[in-house]
Amino acid sequence: MQDILTLAGANLLTPMILCFVLGLAAALARSDLTVPEAAAKAMSIYLLFAIGFKGGVAVADHGAGGGMIAALLGGVVLSFGLPFVAFGLLAALTRLSVLDRAAVAAHYGSISIVTFVTATSVLAGAGISSEGYMVAVAAAMEAPAIISALWLVSRSGTGARVDAGLWREILLNGSIVLLVGSFVIGLLTGAEGMARIDAFITAPFQGVLCLFLLDMGLVAGRGLRGARGVLGLGAVTFGVVMPMIGAAFGLALGVVLGLSAGGVALMMTLAASASYIAVPAAMRVALPEANPAVYLTLSLGVTFPFNLAIGIPAYVAIAQAMTGG
Repeated sequence: MQDILTLAGANLLTPMILCFVLGLAAALARSDLTVPEAAAKAMSIYLLFAIGFKGGVAVADHGAGGGMIAALLGGVVLSFGLPFVAFGLLAALTRLSVLDRAAVAAHYGSISIVTFVTATSVLAGAGISSEGYMVAVAAAMEAPAIISALWLVSRSGTGARVDAGLWREILLNGSIVLLVGSFVIGLLTGAEGMARIDAFITAPFQGVLCLFLLDMGLVAGRGLRGARGVLGLGAVTFGVVMPMIGAAFGLALGVVLGLSAGGVALMMTLAASASYIAVPAAMRVALPEANPAVYLTLSLGVTFPFNLAIGIPAYVAIAQAMTGG
């Protein structure tokens, strides 16, 4: 426990987390501080490309093998299964409609790539290595949860739109395309490719992440302000409890797969995170009647800050304790 508290304290005092806190506080105080949408989009493109490329280079240097295949399959199964846990927990804690419960469940079965990127940054700062192919696992875990959520809705008789437009939204979502594409580029070019663009990929990464998390803090703060009266205590409790449940599943999977301490921490982070990019886009198409104020505020306004401030340090410390790393 002392290790977790120490790591949590160190994590809270990093520039990335403090930038998020600044944005959150500014939004809650109704400051006019804003980050231009074009700049925020450019930063997200940079972060996705950088993390995907570095993951591909790592796999090129060390090889993929059966471990990567097993991790990919395990991640997909986890993404399929977590929405059922989330859906049941929401039924026990809240009075949300079936559509809203399914939409929220989809977010918590999928992943937050920014939470993943932050976790990789924390691991790098602590000198803890991880499997390079975990970025491919992250990409594989984006979409399966959406399918599970739509199945849950179809069983309820409420109806959901499942057509070519939805599948296009899922499979060609920009974050997935960029993450997978940059991973493949890194895999094909390897160390030589990294040497060519290292100054662009490595040095600016932390600074760009700081500014991006500042914007995320602003978005989260505005969401919390606008959701007053929409979310009850049960929903907020879910936003804190569900990440811990997901992390427990991620821990079990990582240990079974024999991942390193860093790999287990990242698997826990992926399972504990909640999407606020890919899944909301799909929900707008598939479940337009679901309330965005519920699923976006929970994923971005409750779970995202929890994971940054408390979750990631705890996942790293637990992974080290379980693996001896």
